[in-house]
Amino acid sequence: MIISLVDLALLLFFSTASLFVLRKLAKRVGLVDKPDQRKHHAGAVPLVGGLAVCLSLVYFLVNNPDVIPHSGLYATCMLILVAIGVLDDKFDLDFKLRIGVQAALAVAMMALGDIELSRLGNIFATGRVHLDTLGYGLTILAVIGAINAFNMVDGIDGLLGGLATVTFVSLGALLYLNGHHSMAYLCLVLTVIMTPYLLFNLGVLGRERKVFMGDAGSMLIGFTVIWFLLLASQHPTNAAIRPVTGLWLIALPLMDMTATMFRRVKRGDSPFKPDREHLHHIFQRVGLSPRQTLAAICLLATSLAGIGIVGELLQVHESIMFVSFLFCFALYCMMLRHVWRVTTFVRAKLGKNEFGEKVGEVRG
Repeated sequence: MIISLVDLALLLFFSTASLFVLRKLAKRVGLVDKPDQRKHHAGAVPLVGGLAVCLSLVYFLVNNPDVIPHSGLYATCMLILVAIGVLDDKFDLDFKLRIGVQAALAVAMMALGDIELSRLGNIFATGRVHLDTLGYGLTILAVIGAINAFNMVDGIDGLLGGLATVTFVSLGALLYLNGHHSMAYLCLVLTVIMTPYLLFNLGVLGRERKVFMGDAGSMLIGFTVIWFLLLASQHPTNAAIRPVTGLWLIALPLMDMTATMFRRVKRGDSPFKPDREHLHHIFQRVGLSPRQTLAAICLLATSLAGIGIVGELLQVHESIMFVSFLFCFALYCMMLRHVWRVTTFVRAKLGKNEFGEKVGEVRG
C-alpha cells in the first residue's frame, strides 16, 4: 500500500476534531475521571481518548477494508470492547465481566478469523513448537494478558500513548522491512491517530483541554497489539516476525503486569486489585518527576523493543532470544524489589509518604 500523506493528514484532523467534540460531550454526561486517594490529577478529566482513537480507526477501516485480513471482524470486536470500556469508565464494572468479554472476543477471533497462537517457534532449541489444541487456551490468555498489560501501565500522563507508540512503530518497522507494507501502513495510521491524544493528554494544547484514554482506550490498544502480533507471527508460511520477537515489542508492559500481579497474589490480594506499585510509581518514589518518569520508561521500552528488532533482523536463534528475555525479566523483578525496599526505608526515615509529602516525625 502506498503511503498517502493526504489520508494521514485527514486522519490527524478527524482524530483531533473527535477529541474536541467528545470531551465536551463527556463533561455533560459525566464520563470523567475525578481525583481521589489513588488519582492525583487536577479536576475532572474527560475519558474520551479511547473513543476518539476508535472512531478514527473505524473510519479508516471502513474506507480501507483490505488493509488487514478480517478487518470487519477486528472493527466489530474493537467496538464491543470499547463499549464495555466506556461503561466501565462510567460505572466501574466488575473485573470478572470485563475478563469475560475479553475472553469471548478471543474466542470470536479464533472461531471467525482463524487468528490464534498456534506456534511458538524454536524457543527451546528442540525444534519448532506447535501448540495444537493447547493454543486455544493460550490465545485466550494472551488476549486477556495483552489487554490488561496496557490497561495497567496507564498511570501517568503520556505513558500509555508513549508505550503504544513504541510498540506500533517497532512492529511497523519490522513489517515494512519484511515486505508486509499494508499492515505496516496500518501501524503508521494508528500512530498518527494517537498523536492528537498525546498532545491533549500531556497538556500541550492547554491543561484545560486535558483528556485521558480511559479503560476503553487502554483495552483497545492492548487488543489491537495482540491482534497485530498474532497476524504478524502466526501465519504458517508467510509470517512477518517470529513469535519470540513479539515478546520484546511489548516487553515492558508485559513485565510490569506480571511482576505487579505476582506481588498482589503473594500478599493475598486479587491480581486485579488497584495499587501504587507499578513501575511508574516506583520511578516517582525514587524522586523522578512525572515527565522524567515518562521519558525513562519510554526509553527503556524502546531499548527492549530495539533488542527484539535487532534479533529479528539478524535472525539470532529463537532460543537465545527467549532465554535473554527471561533473563531481562528476572533482572527487572530483582531491581524493582530492591528499589522498592530502599525507597520505602528512605521515605520512612525522612517521614514522607510515596508522594514526597511530609507525614510527621519518624523515630529511628
